[in-house]
Amino acid sequence: MPFVQSGSTLLSRGRAAWLLAGALLCFQVQAAPEAPAETQRNRQIVGTAFAAWAAGGQTFFDDVLAPDVVWTIKGSGPSAGVYRGRRDLLERAVKPLSARLATPIRPTLRKLLAEGEHVIVHWDGEAVTSGGKPYTNSYVWILRMQDGRAAQVTAFLDLVAYDAVLRGGAR
Repeated sequence: MPFVQSGSTLLSRGRAAWLLAGALLCFQVQAAPEAPAETQRNRQIVGTAFAAWAAGGQTFFDDVLAPDVVWTIKGSGPSAGVYRGRRDLLERAVKPLSARLATPIRPTLRKLLAEGEHVIVHWDGEAVTSGGKPYTNSYVWILRMQDGRAAQVTAFLDLVAYDAVLRGGAR
């Protein structure tokens, strides 16, 4: 059917335009480069560590964090602030919480995004406090990876729930 035929000119040209646009889009999607090796490696490191943690592992922080990590907990409250080094984080944030829990926190990974040196993790954690109450929290961690380890982390979480466990209660 010719493009200049009366009554169908716009429809035929419209179909041709859509077919051309679709073909170009398919070509662009197929021709897009794969994620850079750094992105894939960082995503795999963090994803593997989360899978091990969810399966009962207890070495996530040792596996992922650089010894001199700078960990920032955003928000307001007693637990917000900057922790300098893995040991500082473990001593002042992780161990005090763990001491008030009867069970370890088990993560459920919701989303893992990576681009270059950055990995963003959205996860939910559940545990039981030493008083028998549930502890649940949602977290978003933004990790800046360097040489296969997190050199900087910015953490977002419900600090009210976290601080309530530290005070001996649960929300």
